[in-house]
Amino acid sequence: MWKNGERQKNMKPGAGGGDNNNMFGYIGSIIASFMFFWAIFEKFFPFQIRNQAQKHTLRFFSFVYPYIQITFNEFIGDRHMSRSDAYSSIENYLSSKATTQAKRLKGDIGKNNQKLLLTMDDHEEVCDEFNGVKLWWNSGKNVAKSQTLSLHNTLADEKRYYKLTFHKSHREMVLGTYLDHVMREGKAVMVRNRQRKLYTNSGTFWSHVVFEHPATFETVAMDQELKRRIIDDLVTFSNSREFYARIGRPWKRGYLLFGPPGTGKSTMIAGMANLLGYDIYDLELTAVKDNTELRKLLIETSSKSIIVIEDIDCSLDLTGQRRKKVERAKEDEEHEEEKDQRRKKQGGLKEGDVKSSQVTLSGLLNFIDGLWSACGGERLIVFTTNYVEKLDPALVRRGRMDMHIELSYCGFEAFKLLAKNYLNIESHHLFETISELLKHSKITPADVAEHLMPKASFGDDPELYLKALIQALEESKVET
Repeated sequence: MWKNGERQKNMKPGAGGGDNNNMFGYIGSIIASFMFFWAIFEKFFPFQIRNQAQKHTLRFFSFVYPYIQITFNEFIGDRHMSRSDAYSSIENYLSSKATTQAKRLKGDIGKNNQKLLLTMDDHEEVCDEFNGVKLWWNSGKNVAKSQTLSLHNTLADEKRYYKLTFHKSHREMVLGTYLDHVMREGKAVMVRNRQRKLYTNSGTFWSHVVFEHPATFETVAMDQELKRRIIDDLVTFSNSREFYARIGRPWKRGYLLFGPPGTGKSTMIAGMANLLGYDIYDLELTAVKDNTELRKLLIETSSKSIIVIEDIDCSLDLTGQRRKKVERAKEDEEHEEEKDQRRKKQGGLKEGDVKSSQVTLSGLLNFIDGLWSACGGERLIVFTTNYVEKLDPALVRRGRMDMHIELSYCGFEAFKLLAKNYLNIESHHLFETISELLKHSKITPADVAEHLMPKASFGDDPELYLKALIQALEESKVET
């Protein structure tokens, strides 16, 4: 035993001791004798006696051995039906420590990962330190023959696990703050390494593709001060988990992007996703049958995501004029029903396709900030529209759409960024002329970018592109 109790707590189990050969020989003979008597004991004593002896032996060692061990198995249940989330989080958490401490590593790219993940191989050990306390993680596996494929081949059933070892005096800290820290950091690593996705809805189901949009805030052409405020707001939100829990609000935030077509609303959303590392759920409201389907879609969304409804003024009639629209539609209702029935008889229309979307303003409001909006966390809800004045005030009030962002026509600051990105220039004698023309012209960043796109007839001469833009600005000024 150690002389110093504190030293004992932070030493690796089994560490210490001298290098006296006689001591090791004496210990070896004791172990050999013990194994001999244990073999005889297991062979000649009945199971009930052996079971009681094993139970009391383990109880005795628990008094002598000052360390506690916790095992985290890879799969839940005996049939390997589901991989443990705790195991996955630990695996990701230990990946950085494994690369610096373990001598044998495993490398793999998971199904939803975009980066190579290095983990420690079986029967490796790494040391972790938390609040001045040392802990040890071991990886291992149990192998059992479960199925016989042929006379000579068997299928090995491998059950991997991680084992955490720590001093018993740190039980409360480990079971509380440390394991919470491991789970939280492991999930954060998983999110950083995962392959982000762009989802779209079909009925009550989401389908997805890999999200690879290259837009960043560095390439978004807009007012620099507004850009800085948006970035600060997004970063603050992503780091405010404790704040939202303390004030009793769901961890979500709403953004309303409005402005003329071509002012960069969709690009802004892609920049938000790339800044925070979020997935995007592009919700098409016209494909949602009713409020119930809308709630089901919401439940299926994950945290660290952006739920987007683009052109919400066109998606559904949410402008307070639904009644007029219904009255106009009644005139053709009988004709449409007869038409649908004929299509159903021909097999070209399913029962669920007959009715158009019945999503209501009330259902959408509950989707944004009702009880169902608290399902999950760390989510942004983004609406875009070209005509903000058409939207119902209840839909865009503060608390639902927390930040209103107007993306307007191209200004001189936005133009300079476009010139830098497209022409690789930061100054030119024609900039002053363009600055004056932009003050009196209504041209979107998308239109400006189109004039700066590479053209075979212009080659690499920036002046030709700028002159073409000046001509377009003068024509736009005449039209207005």
